[in-house]
Amino acid sequence: MSNKKTMEQLQQEVDLYIGQFKEGYFSPLAMTARLTEELGELAREINHHYGEKPKKSTEEEKAIEEEMGDVLFVLICMANSLGVDLQHAHDSVMEKFRTRDKDRWTRKDEQE
Repeated sequence: MSNKKTMEQLQQEVDLYIGQFKEGYFSPLAMTARLTEELGELAREINHHYGEKPKKSTEEEKAIEEEMGDVLFVLICMANSLGVDLQHAHDSVMEKFRTRDKDRWTRKDEQE
């Protein structure tokens, strides 16, 4: 039995969580700042693991997965507050890649 959640379920879960609090969702501008902050933390972890900047011995170890989760949470909060259906947004962008960008990159099955 699969434990995977749909994007709709993820958006509902976040909405139920945020709905417990009087403050509700932050403003779109505040969430954009928060998303930028979380993306910066993800970038820092990527740089520590794959870049030229190792962690200092005094820095807390964080997982890339955890940072991606933080980015996803804030993105879902922003989508919910703006009434954006992320499944629809995803489907739209995939259609764009399948049509507009279909010949942009070399496919693995193409002969060289």
